[in-house]
Amino acid sequence: MHDFHTHTLLSDGVLTPIELIRRAAVVGYAALGISDHSGAGGLERRIEEAAEDCRLARERWHFPAYAGVELTHVPASAIAELAVRARRAGAAYVIVHGETPVEPTEAGTNLAAASCPQVDILAHPGAITLAEAALAAENGVFLEITAKSGHCLGNGAVAAAARETGARLLLGSDTHLPEQLLTPGFAEKVLLGAGLSREELESIMRDGPAEMLERIRHREES
Repeated sequence: MHDFHTHTLLSDGVLTPIELIRRAAVVGYAALGISDHSGAGGLERRIEEAAEDCRLARERWHFPAYAGVELTHVPASAIAELAVRARRAGAAYVIVHGETPVEPTEAGTNLAAASCPQVDILAHPGAITLAEAALAAENGVFLEITAKSGHCLGNGAVAAAARETGARLLLGSDTHLPEQLLTPGFAEKVLLGAGLSREELESIMRDGPAEMLERIRHREES
């Protein structure tokens, strides 16, 4: 399993970054990304603290762990500048908290994220439009199929929009608790439940994580 959407007590999760990494490794994850919620305040601090534990895990356990960030409930007009700022602070990747059907995310967030090449993943974008999905495809922004209760109500619409526009999909757990870490069986249920075929499922589980890891490693080297 590869999972780039998880949270620690640096935002609203319950584990320290190093404990979340350890638990993910023990349950069989192949790689983990930590993406705590942030706005403008505390952005650099969250990235730096998570990155320190990720480096420790890579050096001592040889486990691929990386610190990203999830820009959450920020003004849509600020997404591009905050994504650039996050990258400069050392974020391995940037997620934007999309227009989920269960939270009052600002209208225009999906459009701003899909239009921004500095964004890697648009999380749980709900009833994303075909125009927004096409922009995501053009700018290399993954659309998330989420395993998180509530947010997952939009999965079918996201899968359909991606299929029509060629936008790439990535599965994310949105883990806040250790028991929310993905298993292969549950991941399969989430993806098939979104209306994806078994062939699409296999591609999402294999190709999306491989591309994300390649992006991250390329950034580390540059």
